[in-house]
Amino acid sequence: MEEEKVISEENQTEISTENDESIKIANEVVASIAGVAVSEVPGVYGMAGGITEIFGKKGLAKGIKVEVGPKDTKIDVNIVVEYGVRIPDVAFEIQNRVKKAVETMTGLNVSSVNIHIQGINIAEKRNSEEMQENKE
Repeated sequence: MEEEKVISEENQTEISTENDESIKIANEVVASIAGVAVSEVPGVYGMAGGITEIFGKKGLAKGIKVEVGPKDTKIDVNIVVEYGVRIPDVAFEIQNRVKKAVETMTGLNVSSVNIHIQGINIAEKRNSEEMQENKE
């Protein structure tokens, strides 16, 4: 199936095929696909919801913003990383996995995956270090 044109509405994307049939994909679905891909990357502690967290948005799409244009798709990912990981490596892996997953499952062209590091999870690291010190 070849893609002829993509029409973006506020909450969904319509993909027109060569035989004048259309497929509508909700932007929430694209965000969920990206969320699953992000959750599989080692070093990611969790998603950071930012303003979406305030409004109670839950699930796999938490912390992910999708913008579908006529020719390309831009995805912003807000995450919290584990203490001690190399952030550029984690970000690069997220970009690769998200781009591959979204393009494979939807047929959309992903032009950019922007990673926003919102925090570092250090609580578990500190707790394990404190427990180690108490044993000594």
